[in-house]
Amino acid sequence: MIKKILITGGAGFIGSHLVHNLIDKGYKITVLDNLSEQIHGSDPERTSPLYNSIKDKVRFIKGTVTSREDLEKSIEGQDAIVHFAAETGTGQSMYCIEKYTEVNVQGTALMLDILVNRKNSVKKVIVASSRSIYGEGMYKHPELGVVYPLHRNKADMLAGDFDVKYQDHHKLELLPTSEDSRIHPSSVYGITKQVQEQMVMTICPTIGIAPVAFRYQNVYGPGQSLTNPYTGILSIFSNQIRNKDGIKVFEDGKESRDFVFIDDVIDATVAGIENEKANGQIFNVGTSIATDVMTVAKTLINAYGIEVPVSVTGNFRLGDIRHNFADLTKIKAKLGFEPKIDFERGIKQFTEWVLQQDVQENKLNDSLEEMKAKGLLK
Repeated sequence: MIKKILITGGAGFIGSHLVHNLIDKGYKITVLDNLSEQIHGSDPERTSPLYNSIKDKVRFIKGTVTSREDLEKSIEGQDAIVHFAAETGTGQSMYCIEKYTEVNVQGTALMLDILVNRKNSVKKVIVASSRSIYGEGMYKHPELGVVYPLHRNKADMLAGDFDVKYQDHHKLELLPTSEDSRIHPSSVYGITKQVQEQMVMTICPTIGIAPVAFRYQNVYGPGQSLTNPYTGILSIFSNQIRNKDGIKVFEDGKESRDFVFIDDVIDATVAGIENEKANGQIFNVGTSIATDVMTVAKTLINAYGIEVPVSVTGNFRLGDIRHNFADLTKIKAKLGFEPKIDFERGIKQFTEWVLQQDVQENKLNDSLEEMKAKGLLK
């Protein structure tokens, strides 16, 4: 029986939602989190709503997955681990390479090293993987069938051509990406998530621990960080709208993502903890619907009722993909998972929550200047 669960990164967006769900179900939760300033602000113990929503409900350890002492203390007595702790953000990962590798790869390696070499009671490890490991994902070629295109050509993008092409320049049809698709990440972040997943799925079975990996698509909803300018397009656009700065859309606005609401992500994750059919398996978690960025911008403007200009800049970030959306066939069949919150309903809940929060400073330009200085924003 799993009764005691450690959630690394449990004070974050997904982690804190999972905490509340599991506590309601009677689990005893330990959270290991470093309360990163980028996510929680400069005075998290006082001002972070995510941390303050869980601090009195869990055994909280302020620490880091890069510390053996912190991890050993956190793992002791646990029946399962949900491993969320990670640096996130495709763009930032391309110039904070050591930091992303240390936290995401070394932190996971250290956790597994402890599980292998120190007596413990852990029966299952859930690892948060990412759609970023697929890179551009799966497409259909008119003659060759299923293909997996490489990174887009920078010269084409500088000329305003952002479409994904195959080697022979044939036009391709976008397909939902299944779990057996080719793994070829296009960012350091994606590489680190791939390594996290592979280490957990490889090591855990050798020591009698059941591994489960969830490849989350773009997760959104109430509680996500409104201050982090490096990730979360809905938060970034919301800040631009509420500050009446106008929305700046990269590329041509037709790039798309699979936006999955936080409640659905928690449902899938809990199923992974509780359902033995998840053991040893890797699952996509999304909606199987691709929504383009221009639609996101217009939907948010309508939801807030604040008219701001939307400009398509033609800028692009190296490491970004064009499209990706999930094939959910496997998770539906094995775990009975069906996303319940469509984009329109999810945006309504998200924006209603945002309007209850203070207007945040728009820090996007600072983050873009960082990327430009590194040669990663064109």
